[in-house]
Amino acid sequence: MDAANKSVSEFVLLGLSKSWELQLFFFMFSGAPAFLFVFFSVLYVIIVLGNLLIIITVTSDNSLHSPMYFLLGNLSFVDICQASFATPKMIVDFLSEQKTISFNGCIAQIFFIHLFTGGEMVLLVSMAYDRYVAICKPLHYVVIMSQRTCTVLVIVSWAVGLVHTLSQLSFTVTLPFCGPNVVDSFFCDLPRVTKLACLDSYIIEILIVVNSGILSVSTFSLLVGSDIIILVTVWFKSSAAMAKAFSTLAAHITVVILFFGPCIFIYVWPFTTYPVDKLLAIFYTVFTPILNPIIYTLRNRDMKAAMRNIMTYYLRPKKISEIPLAVRSSLY
Repeated sequence: MDAANKSVSEFVLLGLSKSWELQLFFFMFSGAPAFLFVFFSVLYVIIVLGNLLIIITVTSDNSLHSPMYFLLGNLSFVDICQASFATPKMIVDFLSEQKTISFNGCIAQIFFIHLFTGGEMVLLVSMAYDRYVAICKPLHYVVIMSQRTCTVLVIVSWAVGLVHTLSQLSFTVTLPFCGPNVVDSFFCDLPRVTKLACLDSYIIEILIVVNSGILSVSTFSLLVGSDIIILVTVWFKSSAAMAKAFSTLAAHITVVILFFGPCIFIYVWPFTTYPVDKLLAIFYTVFTPILNPIIYTLRNRDMKAAMRNIMTYYLRPKKISEIPLAVRSSLY
């Protein structure tokens, strides 16, 4: 990175504690850094352990080696990454006087947030396609959703995320930053960082709108369209099938709205930044990675049974006959 393009070596992150919207959201207690530290630390541990449990369950239980659970395991991995690009630093900053991040660290956060969000958008579309094939084309499901197809879908999701984030960075890394360095957020949010550049950022913001808008709106439209097709398909089958499909899709639509809503609001209209943007950013960086395990896993009987078996196997006391011979001999 050319040092001549910048004189700012670090950025100051204002974080969350100065946001009155978040103070109202956390019932007026979020002004206390210790409360925020404990609250988000617990949430982060739940995110990592919950999604890690899903990954372990999907990979270790043979009955879950199917396209749906393969995609779910990849979604859990993306959720862990999504929650980890900025949340640990935000938690540490609650108890830190100097909430700073280096220039390269700021660029890295921009890179990872767009990589993971772009990848998750396409991965959610892949999961919607899996549901569409399972419900609308059940006789061809095994042929269409082969292991090769699932692998390609996952690779495409990461490729789209990579192209998306590299195109966003191409607008940012060459900007001259020669003075203002205060970012009113808990991470380096692209619209807010762009406004700190020492030039008219109007053209850059248009490019951000086009880039983020095409990805967000197109994937959101595909998700809504697939859900509508599924509902129309089961409408003509039976009331029981309709109720089951509606229950599944209602939970899915909840995740989609909580994830896509803030992304579209923040990145499709970046010309004006609002204080509430920080609250919206919390949804797709912290709350959505928690909701995904709850909605896609705890509502699934097969997944709950597999988790119960794994926890029983690893937590119950071992019988002498089940202990490896080498370990057994060392006990005597």
